[in-house]
Amino acid sequence: MSRPPSFVPPPGARAYPLRTGRGEFAVVDSPVADGVEPKGVALLLPGFTGSKEDFNPLHVALGARGYRTVAVDGRGQYETDGPEHDESAYAQDELARDVLALAEAVGAPVQLLGHSLGGQIARAAVLLDHAPFVSLTLMASGPAQISSSQQDRVKLLRDALAVMSMAEVWDAIQAMETPEETETGGALDEGLDDRDDLRRRWMGTKPAQLLATGRQLCVEPDRVAELAALPLPLHVLSGSRDDTWPVPLLDDMAVRLKARRTVIARAEHSPNTDQPAATAKAMADFWDTASR
Repeated sequence: MSRPPSFVPPPGARAYPLRTGRGEFAVVDSPVADGVEPKGVALLLPGFTGSKEDFNPLHVALGARGYRTVAVDGRGQYETDGPEHDESAYAQDELARDVLALAEAVGAPVQLLGHSLGGQIARAAVLLDHAPFVSLTLMASGPAQISSSQQDRVKLLRDALAVMSMAEVWDAIQAMETPEETETGGALDEGLDDRDDLRRRWMGTKPAQLLATGRQLCVEPDRVAELAALPLPLHVLSGSRDDTWPVPLLDDMAVRLKARRTVIARAEHSPNTDQPAATAKAMADFWDTASR
């Protein structure tokens, strides 16, 4: 699988703290390409243990299709501040309200995309208020709780965080990884491979954020029927292999949602980094249709 070399934003993109009605959020904001007619703005939400940099491989291609893209660190993720130990700040409803504030700040209406955990937070946001959004794309993000094997990994992480510092947990994770996991990042939402950057991201993430959102992933209810009732174009996008939510489960969710379904060949849980060109094309094709 291909991996981006670093956390450096692509040419033309800006990394800065975006002010919203609910505080500042670290973003990578990438413009529409020169000479291309603007079609709109997209807000991109990363997954568990992820960050805005997970979308770096997509920005240039989406800008060439006419979309300004704003990738964000959620509350307590990497470069966005949040409480160190107060898990209530990371309740799903609170994170959903952050998304609504971000949409207002970047200039609603927006195309909304959430990867994995980010997809479930995005779903919660549109269920609170779908008016700011043109569409919703769920990327490698399933209908309810994560698979049993991934629940076991999250439980191990939560148990470790109860007795160890973030630095100690990082060292333990590295010691336990197989060579294959080391090459691909190893975490639930892997996708980047510069070890120094990955460690810096890990150390910037708040323990309470990991504990609260990890618990959410393990107990999330099925809200597909609620989402299907909204008058909003929907897209279910995934790789051809996924250990977090099995691909047949995502296929079934798309049917229940009456959503567009895209499967990216030779991609796994992070199609944005495994196959960025195909992923960006699928995203922009859907947004073009949703805008009409």
